[in-house]
Amino acid sequence: MPGRGRGRGRGRNPRWVSNVPETTFFNPVGVSRDDMRTIVLTIVEVEALRLTDIEGLTQEEASMEMGVSRRTFWNDLMEARRKVAFALVNGCAIRIAGGSYSIVGEMDDKEIDSQFPYRRRGRGRRHSTQAEK
Repeated sequence: MPGRGRGRGRGRNPRWVSNVPETTFFNPVGVSRDDMRTIVLTIVEVEALRLTDIEGLTQEEASMEMGVSRRTFWNDLMEARRKVAFALVNGCAIRIAGGSYSIVGEMDDKEIDSQFPYRRRGRGRRHSTQAEK
């Protein structure tokens, strides 16, 4: 039915972001503005790139930092890498904007718990051993 709901599936939960980039536009030298396409990277995708490729975190550690599942983090990371590779190979400009995120440090624990009810706080899964059985 038109006009009802958001479309198919669930909406995206906001991710935690601790570093919003100051520079939000990059363009290739030597490409005229008329011929240039612009690729949009979300703040969330840039944060995924930063955590894994610059900070050196594993995908599990980075997903915990952003308050999402490993699979969700992996999807964001792969989409960011695909967009950056496409822009570099095809001479496209890159604009950083948008995304569903909350900035870490601007919320207290109660607000974080209400926005991210399923976040993992470093507890992880507990694996049983033979000695416990």
